[in-house]
Amino acid sequence: MAFDRIDAMRAFCRIVELGSFTRAADALGIPKTTISGQVQALETQLGVKLLHRTTRRVSPTTDGAAYYERARALLDDIDELEATVSRSRSVARGRVRVEMPSPVGRFLIIPALPDFVARYPDIQLDIGCSERVVDLVQEGVDCAIRGGPIDDPDLVCRPLGQMRFTLCAAPAYLDRAPPLASPDDLQRHRFLAFVFPATGRQYRVVLHRDGQTHEIDQTPAMRFNSGGAYIAAAEAGLGLVAVPTAEARPQLDAGRLVRVLPDWTPAGMSMSLVYPYSRHLSARVRAFADWASTVLQNDPLWAPDR
Repeated sequence: MAFDRIDAMRAFCRIVELGSFTRAADALGIPKTTISGQVQALETQLGVKLLHRTTRRVSPTTDGAAYYERARALLDDIDELEATVSRSRSVARGRVRVEMPSPVGRFLIIPALPDFVARYPDIQLDIGCSERVVDLVQEGVDCAIRGGPIDDPDLVCRPLGQMRFTLCAAPAYLDRAPPLASPDDLQRHRFLAFVFPATGRQYRVVLHRDGQTHEIDQTPAMRFNSGGAYIAAAEAGLGLVAVPTAEARPQLDAGRLVRVLPDWTPAGMSMSLVYPYSRHLSARVRAFADWASTVLQNDPLWAPDR
């Protein structure tokens, strides 16, 4: 019976996190009828209604929300206990859902994943790569790598490193553009801007050299909300861009883009791992966090400023 109740608690928590019986059943790998029966039995056992059900979404009742917080913490403790006493060489096990910006995933984390798999064969990763800022609790995400300041009081923030940027352009653009010898010359150039799709906020480019700063504050010729499209526009000769160095490295190495004002460095963007205060950091999430931190620290394009 105890194991049945634990299974029912897991089912209930996934429904709350994903807002759907169907999505929760898919995430747990069990039939929807099974998960419905588990929640019904749990409500009967407790003598309270835990969920509001509508045609569009499932949400917790007041009692359900309170039960979720305690149940989530209890399940995390159970997972931690099982991992601690495991006889396996890999004590961290289970599924970790993590979200991260596309450049971090494509050019840093994913290429390094063979090492993670070798270290933690019993951890299954669900990785989302986008510029969207997800609600970790509502969407059942264990942790996320995010760029920029973290001002959400409900999140624990662990600094990881820096996303470094390069100001660059296509040789074809520079051949026909005015000379570019100092930041003061930027006003005579076409500047292309990047807009964060989640917020609509334009990336603010500030150049640094020996204690001096210069902000590129001119009206952009074009704006883009996709990193791939932004770099493609630069390759097409449409203007200057400030892009993550790791993302533009293939184009820079091939000469399709070249650095401009190389003595002036765009300010980097701090990268952090975040997770909800309401959740105990399980062994599997801690394993991913520690590993990701090491990956960033060992890569000169992402390492923290020292």
